[in-house]
Amino acid sequence: MTQSSFSIAARQQLSASPQLQQAMRLLQMSALEFQEEFQQELASNPFLEEGEPGEQGAEVVAEQANDNAALRQDGESGEGIAQFEAESDRYTVDGVEVSSLQAADWNELPAPGFETLSRGVSGDPEADPCNWISAETTLREHLHAQVCGIQLDERQRFAAVLVIETLDDHGYLRDDVADTALALELEQPLSEAEIAEGIRIVQQFDPAGVGARDLPECLMLQLRATAVGTPGRSLAMKLTGHLELLAKRDHRELQRRLDCSEPAIHEAHALIRTLEPHPGANFAAARVDYVVPDVIVVRQKGKLNAVINPAVMPKARLNSGCIDLLRMSRDGKYPAMQQQLQEARWLLRNIEQRYVTIKQVAEAIVARQRAFFEYGEIALKPLLLREIADELGLHESTLSRATSKKYMATPRGTFEFKHFFSRKLSTDTGGSCSATAVRAAIKEMIEGENRDAPLSDVSLAKMLTENGICVARRTVTKYRNQLKLPPVEMRCQP
Repeated sequence: MTQSSFSIAARQQLSASPQLQQAMRLLQMSALEFQEEFQQELASNPFLEEGEPGEQGAEVVAEQANDNAALRQDGESGEGIAQFEAESDRYTVDGVEVSSLQAADWNELPAPGFETLSRGVSGDPEADPCNWISAETTLREHLHAQVCGIQLDERQRFAAVLVIETLDDHGYLRDDVADTALALELEQPLSEAEIAEGIRIVQQFDPAGVGARDLPECLMLQLRATAVGTPGRSLAMKLTGHLELLAKRDHRELQRRLDCSEPAIHEAHALIRTLEPHPGANFAAARVDYVVPDVIVVRQKGKLNAVINPAVMPKARLNSGCIDLLRMSRDGKYPAMQQQLQEARWLLRNIEQRYVTIKQVAEAIVARQRAFFEYGEIALKPLLLREIADELGLHESTLSRATSKKYMATPRGTFEFKHFFSRKLSTDTGGSCSATAVRAAIKEMIEGENRDAPLSDVSLAKMLTENGICVARRTVTKYRNQLKLPPVEMRCQP
């Protein structure tokens, strides 16, 4: 029989405060994510308001941080709020300036949103023109219109529509139509013959090649849609079954298998190159990932300086009107409002700390990588996060957050902070170079090679060794793949 016992033990445990957790979360956000987070806080916390259009974000935050010092941490009651002295006793509500909430005549204030709405329908030149942009036709809409234009019975039409809805954005039939039909739990399920008929109908639609299950079928459908007398058409149809050899430009093996001449293969290959491997590419909306630089590197009097992008600096301050209301309540019966005021002060401090840290990291990067801004990636030095962390007195995890999804606009383009950090490779002279510099050297060698006799990975490794950079052949292959450059057999001129 077991006996229960009780004991007391003391232990130390480190936990992050809510303010520290918010600071870490804000630091690792990108500029767009931070702006979205800031707008949400601005909408949910009445003690926050945007600064005037002429004010600079950094100045507002820094000024507000000094004002926050006037509010004691333990002074959340009415007496503590009364010690807060606002910079200005006047503020604006929808463009109307008032001195206090009690003095304002609310009947004279404009209805929120009314001016914007009336401006949008009146044809004012300041109205957003994006509201009148027409939507582009999608691939599915284009195919549905063709279904409506032909005579089909109800089952055929439903099968064709089901096939269209199963297509991906490139026009391929990657998923099984039968599984899609099964998920609909139809009273009269479609048979395999009906599904095959629906696929056949869709494959006859424009654009040619839509509804294919793989690349060879896609190319075959497009070749069938070309005129019968097109030069190289029949041989091109046969080549769709040997795309791997065609990609390697192994013309000798193709001649042996297809019993044809090399000029005929060149002619058929030229025809295949005119085809579209992604039939829905013209309809698929191109995804655009916008990057907003957090830091801008400018050259002033021959010296490179890193400055925070003013477009990403939030213009925020404490709302003096709401603080006046809370100050009038001296009995401290509104703990929720007092908590929101405390959260607003935390947010302003953390915003300031975020941009101070980002600026420090950017300045350290620019100081270490000055040769990059003069000569390009070939001069990028090896650099580790630990080196910058030790220089700035930060933890390596903090520096990782400060460089994650942060971008720097430089005279040579916009780069992510992490682009400037690269591992060290040794040279035969005992020195070191960065992996990024080696990739740049490989790219430069391939761009300057003779297209009739391209350089193999072994040749590239030997050339790097001759230049004092000791890398193995497999390392060259890895870097070439990272640069998305094809192998030697695919770089040969036909």
